[in-house]
Amino acid sequence: MDKPDDVLLDIQHLHTAFRNGDDYFDAVNDVSLELHRNEVLAIVGESGCGKSTLATSIIGLHDPHNTRVTGTIQYNTYNLVGLNEKLYNQFRGKDIGMIFQDPLAALNPLMRIGDQIAETLVYHTDMTKEQRQQRVLELLDQVGIPEPARVARQYPHELSGGMRQRVVIAIAIACKPPIIIADEPTTALDVTIQAQILDLLADIQKESHSGIILITHDLGVVAEVADRVAVMYAGQIVEQGTVGDVFNHPLHPYTRSLLRSMPQADSEDDELHVIQGTVPDLKHMQIDGCRFAQRIPWIPASAHEAHPTMHEVAPGHLVQCTCYQTFHFEDEAPVAAGGDAHVTD
Repeated sequence: MDKPDDVLLDIQHLHTAFRNGDDYFDAVNDVSLELHRNEVLAIVGESGCGKSTLATSIIGLHDPHNTRVTGTIQYNTYNLVGLNEKLYNQFRGKDIGMIFQDPLAALNPLMRIGDQIAETLVYHTDMTKEQRQQRVLELLDQVGIPEPARVARQYPHELSGGMRQRVVIAIAIACKPPIIIADEPTTALDVTIQAQILDLLADIQKESHSGIILITHDLGVVAEVADRVAVMYAGQIVEQGTVGDVFNHPLHPYTRSLLRSMPQADSEDDELHVIQGTVPDLKHMQIDGCRFAQRIPWIPASAHEAHPTMHEVAPGHLVQCTCYQTFHFEDEAPVAAGGDAHVTD
């Protein structure tokens, strides 16, 4: 089937494996995703599920001597997998911008803010020094930083956490890349600043018509800003679809468990539902069977034995599970999740 014209990034069967002694283990396992223009795609899951590894695989920030990346990451006519560092640098910043989780670690403590923003302009544009200086001030103003000229002369340690995050966003959008990856952009920020950063990202997406990959573990953030969501567990995408489909009609036991664990202010049920067990160690991951099965004691035996295939239960709504049609929690009546499905590649 031909890909739609608005696909910015087409990821197919991506594996990212890290060296573990004489062997490798998959931190990202057979992930297939598309990012479209004018959308926010959220990647959600518990800590350690591979979300950030997926992000850094897209932008090529792994040590090639200790990492093995296979599959395809198609951008325009290029497969980014396997590109050498010189070629990859042509895409970083210009075509793919990255907003890192920890702005203090992402920024150079010895460089002024203005110089750090201008650095990507030096590499990717033919702007004069005066044009770069003007662009830096425009970017600082765009991300909501007051007194841009003063802030441009400051160092990272002189700014608050929220201001530093805005600077990192300014660097990411400096060259107006069509793809922006935001890795937990509101981590360690207070609620008010979180809301401001999310509003800023939404404004940037609307103005630039870019596609944003939002890495997060916060389902509330996903519901607020995302168009589509991919649920990740133990290195695999187990369910994906529009936010409405996945949140209103969750199919995978893990997705349903995640949503069930969220406190609901308007619910009469005052019990806090927790997901049993712990996230598995990817270094010792089983090859066959559902990776979530060990955390659901009453799950069918078939889930432990058969490798789950990806089913498309509705246009764009996919689930990788062998028992999604019959799974129910112990305190629920057995009800089919419903829907005929066909297996996708």
